[in-house]
Amino acid sequence: MQQLPNTSTRGGNWVQTERAAHEAWGALIAKAPKAAQLMHVLVARVGPHNAVVVSQNTLMALTKTSRRTVQRALTVLVEDRWIEVRQVGQNGTVNAYVINDRVAWTGKRDGIRYSLFSASVVVSDEEQPDRDQIGHQEPLRRVPSIGRGEQQLPTGPGLAPPSEPPFPGMEHDLPATHDSRHDEGKYDE
Repeated sequence: MQQLPNTSTRGGNWVQTERAAHEAWGALIAKAPKAAQLMHVLVARVGPHNAVVVSQNTLMALTKTSRRTVQRALTVLVEDRWIEVRQVGQNGTVNAYVINDRVAWTGKRDGIRYSLFSASVVVSDEEQPDRDQIGHQEPLRRVPSIGRGEQQLPTGPGLAPPSEPPFPGMEHDLPATHDSRHDEGKYDE
């Protein structure tokens, strides 16, 4: 599997941890090295709400380990309260992994209790049914955005005006291009 693209989150490129968490992480490395590795993989990909959705196949590719090794590592992380797992798919191979926000978080220190839960979603192209077409699709339709203080200006041919007459008092205030009163002889020159 190729390196996954870096994503910019509202928390930027930084993840915070406490000193006590670093000490515990060091002990985790000695106890279960693959669990510690997997914890780093997950923490590196969390969004601003301390959760990431990813399949076990992608975790296997990111850690270069077997499914059984990933499952054992996840069991250690859950039992030792490093993460919480919420199943997304029916068979349990795609899950939301909620990082214990007393261990690691993105953003400011006073905002760490937001991990129940939005998630960054990690999708591997190897798992996609159209993987041979990825990068070759037509671009998605783009909707222009209007910035603060900007106004939308009409462009293009547009649609014909509505056929019903205006409400009384709501007539358009547009300059006339032709005065019908002149044709009817109401003006003498």
